[in-house]
Amino acid sequence: MKALISTILALWITTASFAQEADTIQSNWKNGGDFTLTFSQVSFSNWAAGGKNSVSGVSLLNYSANYAKDRLNWDNTFQLGYGLLKEGTQDLIKSEDKMDFSSKLGYKISDESKWLYSGLFNFRSQFANGYKYPDTDNKISALFSPAYITLALGADYKPSDMFSLFLSPLGSKFTIVTDEDLSAEGAFGVDPGKKFRAEMGASLKSELKFPVVKNVDVQTVLGLFSNYLNNPQNIDVNWDFRVNMKINEYLSANFLTNMIYDHDILIPIDDQGNKGRRVQWKQLFGAGLSFKF
Repeated sequence: MKALISTILALWITTASFAQEADTIQSNWKNGGDFTLTFSQVSFSNWAAGGKNSVSGVSLLNYSANYAKDRLNWDNTFQLGYGLLKEGTQDLIKSEDKMDFSSKLGYKISDESKWLYSGLFNFRSQFANGYKYPDTDNKISALFSPAYITLALGADYKPSDMFSLFLSPLGSKFTIVTDEDLSAEGAFGVDPGKKFRAEMGASLKSELKFPVVKNVDVQTVLGLFSNYLNNPQNIDVNWDFRVNMKINEYLSANFLTNMIYDHDILIPIDDQGNKGRRVQWKQLFGAGLSFKF
């Protein structure tokens, strides 16, 4: 009997210890995100002013999982987006396509310091083929064509959960083009016939998120990269800006804009096949269903 009681007591203590440790680990994590699904539709019938019927839908997923304990910080963000648009009798076309994962691991210089020794990993790509509409025979992008991987070591200034500034004098950027046709063209800066391009340089990533007024939040992320070995003055820019306006528990309106400049990317500029360097802009505004978790 004493042996049985001792065994039960030992099991209870062990279980309680594991449960307490699990609660502690869980309390060090801050997880959360949101999913939005927006729709728009325009329809005309005998409309004297003219117009074209259209319907569109866009889905967006944002998720973050951040860990903090003592001097250790680990921030992770995951963003997905996809949208389709149909005008009149034309085929469906893509209106949004985004895949972005970022992970940043940091260790505080001291217990009270706002600076951390940090390492950054970022991956960006897309889901589906892209075209210069109305031409749908010749794709200009595809799944993992391009894909970008950024690896960097440096210092991160993080005075609060709302702002961070990561600076790296030692970073690398990898451009991947897995599609055979796009690789043969030398798309996105890779050498013709190659599927991979590596660059070494300095990088910066700044993140800011804050409430403007009640139920209106702003989030912006700026990424910069300069290639040490090839025209370092031509800085790659990737800037995201998002405003989320919550209407009620399940409805919201969203405004998003994304600006990209990459000196190595040549953009089709006319119907004769000419290409040139251009600033890329994308804007999206919509209202629809929203779920926070």
